[in-house]
Amino acid sequence: MQSLSSFGKKLVRRRVLRSSQEDTPFARCLTTLDLIALGVGATLGAGVYVLAGEVAREKAGPAIILCFLIAALSSVLAGLCYAEFGARVPKTGSAYLYSYVTVGEIWAFITGWNLILSYMIGTASVARAWSSTFDNLVEQKISLFYKSFMSMNVPALAKYPDLFALILVLLLTGLLAFGVSESALVNKIFTGINLVVLSFVIISGFVKGDVANWNLTVENFINDMNSSSPELIEETFGEGGFAPFGFKGILAGAATCFYAFVGFDCIATTSEEAKNPMRSIPIGIVASLLICFFAYFGVSAALTLMRPYYLLDTSSPLPDAFQRVGWSPARYIVAVGSLCALSTSLLGSMFPMPRVIYAMAEDGLLFRCLSHMHKKTKTPVLATIVSGFVAAFMAFLFELAALVDLMSIGTLLAYTLVAVCVLILRYQPGTLGSDGPEEKLMELQKLHCGLEKEGVVDADSSDEYSQELETKPLKERFSLKLLLCPSCETPTKTSGLIVYTTTATICCLFTLLCVVLAMGGDELLDGRPLPVAAVALLVILSFICVVIIWRQPQSSEVLAFKVPMLPVLPLAAVFVNVYLMMQLDGATWLRFAVWMLIGFLIYFFYGITNSSEGTEKKKHIYLADEHEPDQTTP
Repeated sequence: MQSLSSFGKKLVRRRVLRSSQEDTPFARCLTTLDLIALGVGATLGAGVYVLAGEVAREKAGPAIILCFLIAALSSVLAGLCYAEFGARVPKTGSAYLYSYVTVGEIWAFITGWNLILSYMIGTASVARAWSSTFDNLVEQKISLFYKSFMSMNVPALAKYPDLFALILVLLLTGLLAFGVSESALVNKIFTGINLVVLSFVIISGFVKGDVANWNLTVENFINDMNSSSPELIEETFGEGGFAPFGFKGILAGAATCFYAFVGFDCIATTSEEAKNPMRSIPIGIVASLLICFFAYFGVSAALTLMRPYYLLDTSSPLPDAFQRVGWSPARYIVAVGSLCALSTSLLGSMFPMPRVIYAMAEDGLLFRCLSHMHKKTKTPVLATIVSGFVAAFMAFLFELAALVDLMSIGTLLAYTLVAVCVLILRYQPGTLGSDGPEEKLMELQKLHCGLEKEGVVDADSSDEYSQELETKPLKERFSLKLLLCPSCETPTKTSGLIVYTTTATICCLFTLLCVVLAMGGDELLDGRPLPVAAVALLVILSFICVVIIWRQPQSSEVLAFKVPMLPVLPLAAVFVNVYLMMQLDGATWLRFAVWMLIGFLIYFFYGITNSSEGTEKKKHIYLADEHEPDQTTP
């Protein structure tokens, strides 16, 4: 039992932040503008040129603007959680580090391992998309050459090796290894061009658009499609009007549009390269999400105004729409914007990948050689080169369509854990890395809390002890009364443990609820009674957990940015992310299990014994034993 307990403690040991903000091997050269450009470039990829047409035609119609609004609000929930952690933990590692300092080592490894997979697949898939887009501009001459001389007929591999994508990834790998400031400059140029092109698209769409396309009738459909087939009308036209596929179509479209906002988390990996991370990271995340929302909103509105939603081309909606309204040369402007968007999206996928690998290697959870830092460029050069070569190899040989959903699991899992970590930390006593309490301060806090409750001492008059009491948490015996009536107005170890346990419980309840909704969602929407009882029970239990967390005292630690409306906003983010994960198919979860098996082999045979936290604790125990006085001598 002692060995099992020791093993369990290793899995949940947490990272202690020992270094100051200035103690970093990275070059602090990124401004707030650089971070905003990085977030916008990573988020506002080629999806803005393709996704709007696909969702408008097949799922939402003109109500696609509501889909992007709902998706943006959902993304903001995750973005605010990232923003608070960026202000709280100015270290590289993003969600990996946030999980490490809050919920323990095993969850941190799972998060980091899946982030690496997400960024790797994202890099390879965007590189292939860049190659395909450029190939379309030159009338498929490149792909025809590949198919003629380099064709492959191997299962699970692409039809032909994409040499163009390979070279592109290797070039950007060299750029990232050369220096951060140079990469940021290139990213700002491409992002600026992309935003100029999108502004042209939006303005042109509103000039050439027709409001009648937001209120189409069956007669319009019959005239445009030359068909009065009831099946075709129901499938392609829906019910017409602004929301032809109803509320269900809007929700389905919002679930798809949510992934259009994925990418802003790359800002969180720049904590040690930003000049003022505690200020720049929150501003960068929120500003980039707002810019991306207005771009998606404007492009989708312009597109559905220019063309009836059922006539949109799902593969290249904007060039087709401009051609239909008599502006054919605009397709070249759109092509330039699309290539710039893909370039910044590719850079946004490649930039955080080596930094997560570096953070894990520095902590000993991955091979330590990957934490090598170049003295001149101050970049994790080995992690950059290794990750770049692996991503280039994937882009060269693999057909990535079946693997793209794996990106969603890694990203959504990271979003979920960051929201959970924010919720837990805001109700914990002390600050990150604070030591345990002393008996004198525990008694002082007990006395202080009692005097506050009796009205003898005002809470605002406790400046003399506030800092000490905030960092030296109170221990108290648990009772059911503490669930709704805490004993003190400041967090204690018991109240923190209550929040920790309740948060774990509500995450399990949310997972069960999302499984029930995913399996019986259609019956529930149709009013059938099958899942209603289970849903009602899970909702009631979740509500009780929310009330328990809400009643616990929050930390008064001063931060540059705090998530508002706790505990509702982080819990809403958790629910949205878990629900989206439950929409993925079984094959994706099977691939996820294989990837996690590989990761666990690395962790349990290397990481758990080479972890820096474990080494530090062993060192402290050794020193304590060495200085312990000999009890046998008088």
